[in-house]
Amino acid sequence: MKIIKAEPSGFGSNTYILTADNKNAVVIDPSQTDITDVLKSHGLVCKSVLLTHGHFDHVGGCNVLFEGGAQIYCGEEEKDNIFSGEYLGIFGGVYVPHFEIFKTVRDNEQLTLCGIDFKAIHTAGHTAGSMCYIAGNNIFSGDTLFCCGIGRCDLPTGNMAKLLQSLKMLKALEGDYNVYCGHGEDTTLDFERFHNPYLR
Repeated sequence: MKIIKAEPSGFGSNTYILTADNKNAVVIDPSQTDITDVLKSHGLVCKSVLLTHGHFDHVGGCNVLFEGGAQIYCGEEEKDNIFSGEYLGIFGGVYVPHFEIFKTVRDNEQLTLCGIDFKAIHTAGHTAGSMCYIAGNNIFSGDTLFCCGIGRCDLPTGNMAKLLQSLKMLKALEGDYNVYCGHGEDTTLDFERFHNPYLR
């Protein structure tokens, strides 16, 4: 499995492109429309999209991928939020989603997309329906866990108590994992266990 990190230009989140065959790809949190250029530069076609949550800076590229035929997945508690006035209002209505959710996923649900096995973990806190996705020894944590930090909880459906519960669950996972965060640099779960004040 190959992981390509597409860092945002300006406002946006980290986007991750995963491929097992160097042809078809799963995109996690397509933040911007230029994701199509990144895919093209690697000779990849996006077949599936996994959303960690529905904030604009994580779904801004969904429209173009959906138009290209990609199937979009999100947490079952996040689907309605993505299209809600509350979420769109966070960003002053600058973005209108023109895509549909193909399927919602539940806590501990297993998915196989483009030949890659994923486990979805419901990690409420940053938003009610936030999800992390595990593929191999990699965690795609969205805005739940950052390097030496965590996502904010003061936006609609955020909840600090639930986020702390979610972090406790991630900390309890057996072994070490590479952690690919929604913003900032990558890290590892062992590093966060030792250095992140919210996991100690």
